[in-house]
Amino acid sequence: MANYLLEIGLEEVPAHLVTPSVNQLVERVSAFLNEHRVTFGAIKKYSTPRRLTVLVEGLAEASAALDEQVKGPSAKISKDAEGNWSKAIQGFSRGQGVSPDELVLDGDYYYAKKHMEGVATTDILAKIGEEVIRKMQFSTYMKWGNNSFLFVRPIQWIVSLLDDEIVPFELLDVTAGRVSRGHRFLANVDFDIATATDYIADLLERFVVADAEHRKAEISAQILALAAENRWQVTLHEELLEEVNNLVEYPTAFIGSFDEKYLAVPAEVLVTSMRDNQRYFEVYDINGKLAANFISVRNGNAEHIENVVSGNEKVLVARLEDAKFFWEEDQKLKLADLVKKLEKVTFHAKIGSMTEHMARTKVLAEKLAVLTELSKTETADVARAAEIYKFDLLTGMVGEFDELQGVMGEKYARLAGETAGVSVAIREHYLPTSAEGELPETTVGAVLAAADKIDSILSFFGAGLIPSGSNDPYALRRAAQGLIRIIGKQNWHFDFADFIDTFPSENHAEVLEFVRGRVQKILLEQGIRYDIVEAAIHTETFDIAAMLESAAVIDAHKSHAPFKAAVENISRVINLTKKGKVSATVNPDLFENEAENQLDEAVKNLASDWENQTADEKFRHLVKNISPAIENFFDNVMVMADNEAVKNNRLALLGKIVELTVTIADFSLINTK
Repeated sequence: MANYLLEIGLEEVPAHLVTPSVNQLVERVSAFLNEHRVTFGAIKKYSTPRRLTVLVEGLAEASAALDEQVKGPSAKISKDAEGNWSKAIQGFSRGQGVSPDELVLDGDYYYAKKHMEGVATTDILAKIGEEVIRKMQFSTYMKWGNNSFLFVRPIQWIVSLLDDEIVPFELLDVTAGRVSRGHRFLANVDFDIATATDYIADLLERFVVADAEHRKAEISAQILALAAENRWQVTLHEELLEEVNNLVEYPTAFIGSFDEKYLAVPAEVLVTSMRDNQRYFEVYDINGKLAANFISVRNGNAEHIENVVSGNEKVLVARLEDAKFFWEEDQKLKLADLVKKLEKVTFHAKIGSMTEHMARTKVLAEKLAVLTELSKTETADVARAAEIYKFDLLTGMVGEFDELQGVMGEKYARLAGETAGVSVAIREHYLPTSAEGELPETTVGAVLAAADKIDSILSFFGAGLIPSGSNDPYALRRAAQGLIRIIGKQNWHFDFADFIDTFPSENHAEVLEFVRGRVQKILLEQGIRYDIVEAAIHTETFDIAAMLESAAVIDAHKSHAPFKAAVENISRVINLTKKGKVSATVNPDLFENEAENQLDEAVKNLASDWENQTADEKFRHLVKNISPAIENFFDNVMVMADNEAVKNNRLALLGKIVELTVTIADFSLINTK
């Protein structure tokens, strides 16, 4: 068994691409080895901004030999009337590299039996440049020199070692060998790697911590140690930690500070300047108050660290000075004047101004407030918030720090005397800001966020600006996904189709299918089976919260013993009612069989409290009470009776079951095989 090292040396890769790039390299190397039948033990991955590396452990010396039997044409068409091989068999033989006489007849078919000897692993690995590296794909590419080849960043060197032997190959003008490079500033020299397993130690001697997880743990330990020494609290935000980790090869954490006068600026602004703009970790004192300090990480050692601290402090102070200026200047503005100026701010050229968008959102929000049974105070807060909620777009702070949209709206609204409900809703209407981002906590904020997203979807669809393929310039998919998650969290039950029908548009059908598609995506990403998702999203009413709930409930019950029988019984009912004309009423006087009375009684009991039950309670009743009654009914009753009145009455009884079950799911779409 051998170990193989592949290091791709690069110009600095953007931090957000380092981890997915090395993960892709692992996947492609694994697939490459499996395809060539080379067994291996494990693949370790290493990465820094300047290198993507895999170490394959336990490699076999050669690929496994292969004995393969390929099925060919049937014996019936293999020979003509004179007993000569047919064109079909001759073509198959050529394709397999054998003569027809070498084929083996097994049963009714001819087979080509082939034996392939194993190939030396070194010969296989020599193809890794063309079959792995060249085929890698990225969201961002670079082209350099006169090459047509594209990669995430220019390739500077390649290390390819099987134990201590070079596995040579060429990629562009780079020849793979054993020469790697140290830290760009602390050990910027080429050096030889003797064996594949020396890699980590050799790099560490040259100030490169190649193991990303080890490097991240070291960064975390250094930051926490500095915080403990100063009695600070610090949160190691995972996304920031990941980004910082992928910006450095040899980390050294350090402390910086700034004048306490800047603490008069809202903490959110200071944190944005530090965390989002400068990649610093903000710190808090023992009381949880933001301190006039920060912790950052240098790509290097502690030598001359004071110069690094000073430089970082100067950069941060420049940003904080801007923030302080905008904070003070914005407070001189009047909220009403900012709202008035929104008339001249374009929402979209084909749709209208921001003021018009807010007016439509207000109408939507007021209707949602009624549907969701908001209190009188909450309804008033929603109406007021909808009148002003975009005003902070015209403030200097948001103009400089656009990521603070909504956050500054809340701050300035409170300063202007708006209620807490209105102010918080202004911030929360932007939520969620990502697929899995946090959702509004307040009901007022949730209503405003939902109304804003609904108007965006209706407006852009109405203007013909509909997402297609991967093209979604107005982030309508994100808006729809956020809307669905809000409705699910708030457990709002209403017919979305009826709701949007009250607003003029020619694209309602497209909107509904668009939203249905987003519900489907969310449920599939939760791991729910496709057929169950399809059943849950194709209900009689377009109740989004019910779709989400029903899919989860059915998925939870799918492995239970009575599930299969219940689904099949209800599906049979659905299919039968599709075939015949279903009457609106059931006449017990037309019953001819006790099974009809039993089913009728079971349906009446179920329907009596149907609207007040959860999806789980409804499904349990269907399984426990309705399914056995349906089975008994079908065992003892001929639905399609010769007597037309009796037949229609039986279909009407089954129709009552469909009326109830279709509010949960279309059970006929669930696969029970």
